[in-house]
Amino acid sequence: MRNASSELIALYETMFRIRATELVQNEFWERGLISGEMHSGIGEEGVIAGISAHLRPGDAVACDHRPTGAFVAAGVGLTALLLELLGHEDGLNRGRGGHMHLMDRERLLTADGIVGFAGPAACGFALSAEHLRPGSVAVAFFGEGALNQGMLMESFNLAQVWRLPVLFVCKDNGWSITTRTNEVSSGDPLTRAAGFELRRDGVKGSDAMGVSRAAGQMINRMRRHSEPAFLHARCLRPDGHMLGDPLLRIVGDPVSQAREVGGPLTTAARRPGGASTADRAKAAAGLGRRVATFAAGHARRGSWDPVARAHQRLDNEVADAIDQRINAEVGEAADRALVAIGATR
Repeated sequence: MRNASSELIALYETMFRIRATELVQNEFWERGLISGEMHSGIGEEGVIAGISAHLRPGDAVACDHRPTGAFVAAGVGLTALLLELLGHEDGLNRGRGGHMHLMDRERLLTADGIVGFAGPAACGFALSAEHLRPGSVAVAFFGEGALNQGMLMESFNLAQVWRLPVLFVCKDNGWSITTRTNEVSSGDPLTRAAGFELRRDGVKGSDAMGVSRAAGQMINRMRRHSEPAFLHARCLRPDGHMLGDPLLRIVGDPVSQAREVGGPLTTAARRPGGASTADRAKAAAGLGRRVATFAAGHARRGSWDPVARAHQRLDNEVADAIDQRINAEVGEAADRALVAIGATR
């Protein structure tokens, strides 16, 4: 049954604006206009939109190395954001931050490439809010791999002991770069949060309405009681850890990748000394299983797409009108950014 509620429409608008901006960002990177690695947040739109819907001026957000969505949701100017990624002087941070180190002082937004950074940063935001902006909250976005970082666990402890209004949001895609998280992490995220007696809940990141309901309850309580909470959101990122992800290249073009990496792997396997033949065979089988697991998850990407799922729940005319308006908005911002650097689309 289609649902055209105002809440779903607002969430869809936010998600589609994030998606359209991320696609332009990725296009710029693929053209070589953005240097360095590019960590796409496509697939996380439902998590970002569902939480951002309950934030207000005075609230703060600390992001991981995929901050574009949160900055778009907070209303940061798209041209300034894109110019920052392009390294231009007129960018959000004068072109010096790049896509992983964005900051908006007025909106209390920050991001950093250091894994786990968002935890202590959000605690700092929340501590200052108690004195300067009572009733405000802070949000920390991070991946499940960051749960092995000591400073993040210290942040859980500090927030609980000092009763800081921090919403810790774990965006869990099951992969820590190219390693399955369950191969390097003991226990599940909710159990870890329970160890710090954090109020906690789990949601499916592809369901923006579900994220919004859970986040709204947590944030409203945090405003009243000044306490931390933990939200575990499972999601799937179709672009992998970063654009050009090696696992994604193998899944997308197995024949050419087999030619590219097959020779070096065979040479390494035959090299004398080192591990035994049995151990080498075991390692090769492990690589095969890892690729197969990634491929299986990638095949399900459509059912995990929060933007597509929300579009299906809306009236086609309503959704298409939103798509057309926002595509034009983001397209104009992209054109202005390209003109500023002397390029064209």
